[in-house]
Amino acid sequence: MDFTETSSRQRRKEARPAELAAAALALFVERGFAATRLDDVAARAGVSKGTLYLYFDSKEALFRAVIEESVLPLIDECEARVEALQDQPVRLLRELLTTWWVRFGATPLGGTCKLMVAEAGNFPDVAAYFNEAVIGRWGALLRRVIEAGIVRGVFRSGSPELLRQMVFHPLLMQSILQHSMLAGPAGRPLPEPYFDTYFDFILRGLGAAVPDPS
Repeated sequence: MDFTETSSRQRRKEARPAELAAAALALFVERGFAATRLDDVAARAGVSKGTLYLYFDSKEALFRAVIEESVLPLIDECEARVEALQDQPVRLLRELLTTWWVRFGATPLGGTCKLMVAEAGNFPDVAAYFNEAVIGRWGALLRRVIEAGIVRGVFRSGSPELLRQMVFHPLLMQSILQHSMLAGPAGRPLPEPYFDTYFDFILRGLGAAVPDPS
């Protein structure tokens, strides 16, 4: 065996966990967590079940791999962005929400939200992990930006957690719809003016009240 062949096989071996995680994500979103079998994941990834078990011993491990490889790095990036732009809460909020949609909500990863809504009760350990690793960190990030805006007098006074829900839940629901009732071969993209209208709406609602001159 020459070096080129050995190197090619090594690259293929290193790529397999990511390929298996991608296959698992697609099936989880299409069929649900309970209905997806490890045999199905192996077949979708084009490997044997034995090969799959070299890397993952359960569906739960596969789900964690999806989150750890694809979602947590995105949250890390967003946290770093907050550090860099914490004195610009309006710009920061707009950037974070747009990034979430483009890189999570409108992608197959967004299907994990629909998955948790549907199956959290049947798989509490998986749901607890998702809640802590993804929902908890993302929610804390948005609250931090909203709190900064309140302190600077840019956003209206109020509960940062309630304001976070009002701001974020429309996008979250759009993502759930994209992966359920509106699902199709290519999904159904949001209308072109959606984000302009969305940001106009939420930023007017968040804006600090102007004192009455009278």
